[in-house]
Amino acid sequence: MTDEPDDHEFSSGQGFDDPYEPFDLDPEDLAADPSVVDPVDSHVLPDTLDDANVVAEDVDADALIDVGLSYVGIKRHEQAAETFERAARYADDESVEQEAWVNKGVAHAELEEYDRAIGAYEEALEVLEDGPHAATAETNLAYALWEFGRTEQALEHAERAVELDPRFGEAWYNRGLLLNERGLSEDALNSFENALRLGFRTADLLEEQAIALEAVGEDERAEEALEEAEELREAQQEELLE
Repeated sequence: MTDEPDDHEFSSGQGFDDPYEPFDLDPEDLAADPSVVDPVDSHVLPDTLDDANVVAEDVDADALIDVGLSYVGIKRHEQAAETFERAARYADDESVEQEAWVNKGVAHAELEEYDRAIGAYEEALEVLEDGPHAATAETNLAYALWEFGRTEQALEHAERAVELDPRFGEAWYNRGLLLNERGLSEDALNSFENALRLGFRTADLLEEQAIALEAVGEDERAEEALEEAEELREAQQEELLE
């Protein structure tokens, strides 16, 4: 868990076949007017059409997820959230539906709408408690609950995330952060070590690790962790400048 929701990755979606058939729900006598319909999703679901006019089986939920990710790429998170909800509503595959709800939650988290993010993650888990995106839903739910001030519930979901996927580094980090806040430093350190072994190494994690190390009297290791955290932040800044 980090202070900035940017660290929570969106799923990559299924993409299009190459070559792919253009995906268009416009009736033959209705052309998309770019002054009315946003060009980024006019090829998927024109905003001028009512849901009643859409045949559910004709909607490609995977393509809608890709459109949502396009919105994310240009930081239009409100439109992304709406598009992911459409994808969830029209999905005929539970794993795709779960993916859409998770992405909707992340879009709301980007807007700091944590109550709505919580609702989306809970929808994802109602679809499939142990589905392919369940661990992501659980750890992101833990993050949103933490931001919303419901820390006890947050830890429960962080624990559930690592149970579902013990190789999910970010979930171990979230668990460690929540344990750190409770003063359970040794347990937190175990979680951070697991995250690092799994390749999840961020400046935020190293700073939290330093807090736990100081709490157990390992000041030298804490200082090393802080130095590495600073190096990572400087490297990230250089990448942004480039």
